[in-house]
Amino acid sequence: METYALLLASTLNAGTVLAIAALGLLINEKAGIVNLGAEGMMLCAALAGFVAVVHTGSDLAGFAAGAAAGAVLALIFGVLVIWLNTNQYATGLALSLFGAGFSAFVGVGYVQEKLPERPRFSIPALGDVPLLGPALFQHHPVVYLTIALVAGLVWFLYRSRAGLVLRSVGESPESAHALGYRVRRIRLAAVVTGGALCGLSGAYLSVIYTPLWVEGMVAGKGWIALALTTFATWRPARVLLGAYLFGGVTMLQFHFQAVGIEVASEFLNMLPYLATIVVLALISRNPAWIRLNMPASLGKPFYPGS
Repeated sequence: METYALLLASTLNAGTVLAIAALGLLINEKAGIVNLGAEGMMLCAALAGFVAVVHTGSDLAGFAAGAAAGAVLALIFGVLVIWLNTNQYATGLALSLFGAGFSAFVGVGYVQEKLPERPRFSIPALGDVPLLGPALFQHHPVVYLTIALVAGLVWFLYRSRAGLVLRSVGESPESAHALGYRVRRIRLAAVVTGGALCGLSGAYLSVIYTPLWVEGMVAGKGWIALALTTFATWRPARVLLGAYLFGGVTMLQFHFQAVGIEVASEFLNMLPYLATIVVLALISRNPAWIRLNMPASLGKPFYPGS
């Protein structure tokens, strides 16, 4: 039972990294913008967050630095694709490649650095409950804030006027423009917000989840987060559930080792990516269902003068 409790705890931690990034990408796509640069943004943010904690000793400074790094890179991406009308897919791929190379170059001197002693968190009383305490109530506050973020995003998208405007921009930017909304500015705000969340995810990865910096440490999580938006059919609550599902698949390799199941490590390492491919393949079998849920103008440029 203790092994299963540890597996559940590890699943929540691993899922949080994916959930925060996927929610940021969801906001982008609700506004009609596809950003394939999540991997690069998360790498740069992971480095920025780690460096900030090394020099200040403050986790809050690390999270702020990571979110800022993600927002700045997203701002550059947004200006290129929204105002200069560059191809969204090519620009996002370039951002991923840039982030991987830039973080590797700048982070060389921080590979051997160590963070201050990590604090331990526990919800009073609940954290002391046998099995359930370690599994559910001894996590970093960001784990619980992510769940609150999902609830807030559901309310924002489907219960607020601003969320309705954001969705209208993703569905029909021409109609939103005709009603007087500044489509480009709304899309840019969504892109920067999404980038900040990807940055927060990267900082959580290097500061809390695996408190260290190594080149390429995001290891494809940005791509899995991107796939999660489609897997969840652009619904925030489903993003969270999907993130925990993929987080659990990621942690299975350690669970198998703990219970003595002999499985090739190479196979276990590829499980999260294999699961991503299988899920996307299954979803793609029903194109009509995807079209029904996908923002109608996703990936399409908008020209105010046309």
